[in-house]
Amino acid sequence: MSEARASARADEPATRATQAEAAPGAAGVVNYIEISDFAKIDLRVGEVRSAERIPKADKLLLLTVDIGEEKPRQILAGIAQYYEPETLVGRKIVVVANLKPRKLRGYESQGMLLAASVGEEGKPVIATFAEDVPNGARLK
Repeated sequence: MSEARASARADEPATRATQAEAAPGAAGVVNYIEISDFAKIDLRVGEVRSAERIPKADKLLLLTVDIGEEKPRQILAGIAQYYEPETLVGRKIVVVANLKPRKLRGYESQGMLLAASVGEEGKPVIATFAEDVPNGARLK
């Protein structure tokens, strides 16, 4: 292979933009973590079994999510302005399973769902799957 061609190929990865870099308004990575930090996070596939609005809370939905444990988890999510509860039932989502439980509006949240923040207003778009994945499967 010619030296010029080899040099051009060596430069290619540096000149190609990743999808995140190419997305308008995408912010760069600021705080890097070690792989050992990431390993502490227990991400699981969960299926939304029920969803309802929290009385007197405009932003919160109360979800019951099956992540493959004996009993489904109760998770509060600040997505009520963007999602109707009935549209979430049956959806497979990504759950942070080892997040310390927290009380909000008198309800205990036993995890957190993952969502992208899109646009200037930060509209949440729930992370989901294109293929069938069993409840409780770990993400790595």
